[in-house]
Amino acid sequence: MRCPLLYRLRVIDRLPEKPSEAATRGTVVHAVLERLFDAPAAERTADRARSMVAGEWERLRAARPELDGLFTAAEGAADPAALAAWLQSAERLVERWFALEDPTRLEPAERELYVETVLESGLTLRGYVDRLDVAPATGDLRVVDYKTGKAPRPEYAEEPLFQMKFYALVLWRLRGVVPRRLQLVYLGSGDLLTYDPTETDLLRTERKLLALWQAITEATGSGEWRPKRGPLCGWCDHQAFCPEFGGTPPPYPLAENPGLLPVVGENGSV
Repeated sequence: MRCPLLYRLRVIDRLPEKPSEAATRGTVVHAVLERLFDAPAAERTADRARSMVAGEWERLRAARPELDGLFTAAEGAADPAALAAWLQSAERLVERWFALEDPTRLEPAERELYVETVLESGLTLRGYVDRLDVAPATGDLRVVDYKTGKAPRPEYAEEPLFQMKFYALVLWRLRGVVPRRLQLVYLGSGDLLTYDPTETDLLRTERKLLALWQAITEATGSGEWRPKRGPLCGWCDHQAFCPEFGGTPPPYPLAENPGLLPVVGENGSV
């Protein structure tokens, strides 16, 4: 929805993208907020969470050595000051969470929950939910997603809300219960946004997903993936291939190798 050409370059061409400090910080912060709940409730403190940041960075770095390049000086030497400042920025995001939620009073039913369902149309939906809370008395579901950026302006709020409705739809199909609340936790700005979906909302989301998949299927066959300029273009790694910036997309790989079509979801998956 953000940019059809970007979808093509990522999913079909599978062009590599450079690691970014922001995305890596988000991965580390998510890991801290997930693993903090391994501790007893009384020990889920801000000090403990901050102290976990460096360890989660080292864990991620061991799994992805290419991230070392994020904190190097111009001559290629390690830049300890840059790394220290980045770790401190991650610690501030973790600490801000405690002003929005109290983890000593939460017992998540699931963390980093993988969900998958098949709609009646045959389309497969799958994804990961950051946190799922279940009310002990009523069984109501609350779907929680952590965002390490700032809350969007109202005109850009639909995209993250669509993501949450997607999760709610999958959970509804899996469990037969519409989640009571969808909750976005914006650590960058300290905002907590909630939305209570209805069956009508989720049926509308399902129709939108089916239309989206139809558009993807048609573009996959035709090779017509049009760029769509937006506020995030300045952070895109693929401007050299984008006509909006004077670039030319690479040759369409499916034109020469139609047998690759199943790679992009011929069985129907989003």
